[in-house]
Amino acid sequence: MPVSTSLDPRGVATITIDNAAKLNTLNGRVMHDLITEGEALMQQPDLRAVVLRGAGGRAFIAGADITEMAKLDADSARGFITLVHQSCDMFRRMPVPVIARIQGYVLGAGLEVAASCDMRVASADARFGMPEVRVGIPSVVEAALLPRLIGWGRTRRLLLTGETIDAARALAWGLVEEVTTVDALDGAIDHLLSAILGAGPRAVRMQKALIGAWEDLPLAAAISQGIDSFVACWETEEPARMMQSFLDRKAH
Repeated sequence: MPVSTSLDPRGVATITIDNAAKLNTLNGRVMHDLITEGEALMQQPDLRAVVLRGAGGRAFIAGADITEMAKLDADSARGFITLVHQSCDMFRRMPVPVIARIQGYVLGAGLEVAASCDMRVASADARFGMPEVRVGIPSVVEAALLPRLIGWGRTRRLLLTGETIDAARALAWGLVEEVTTVDALDGAIDHLLSAILGAGPRAVRMQKALIGAWEDLPLAAAISQGIDSFVACWETEEPARMMQSFLDRKAH
């Protein structure tokens, strides 16, 4: 299987794209499997977080499969790029936080997938780029997320030159949240997971949904939806239970 999923007792799922011989590039089969695995995870009521990674140490996802793209025409191109979009959008729709575990190359569609995750932790050997113009196509679909992460000027630089940047520059630009050594990569991700798992499960789900809404709503509407979300919190016992626990700890 080009995509595998595991779910641990904490509710943390790991999705692994296993196309290491081709640097985990996305072809039709890989994307169909990725979407199927992700959609199945969304139905898990006890899911708390997702870690996305590529197999091997050479690449997270080194883009879409050029061999497959070279055979496209004006009719088949729409279906292929729609699959790329669906592969990215699935992580944005995932009801819990998604952490991209990045090692090696993160190129083209791979960077779009990473940008669709909630957080990105990279090893120092990671290399990032949007080289589509170098093979005769523009960067599209979730490349539209990049200006929000790194600004318009840096996005233009990546997309119009097709150049590759290293992990240190990606961190300075805000493209990733953390850079560490390869050996410390899993520990850095576990640190984020511990923080997520220590929060209220329903609150985290509500927060992710609200952040997604903020991306699309005007400011006044975003604030109004936040008020509605706050009120909706009190439909369960989670706030009262967790606040009382906080007060009990403070008292001692």
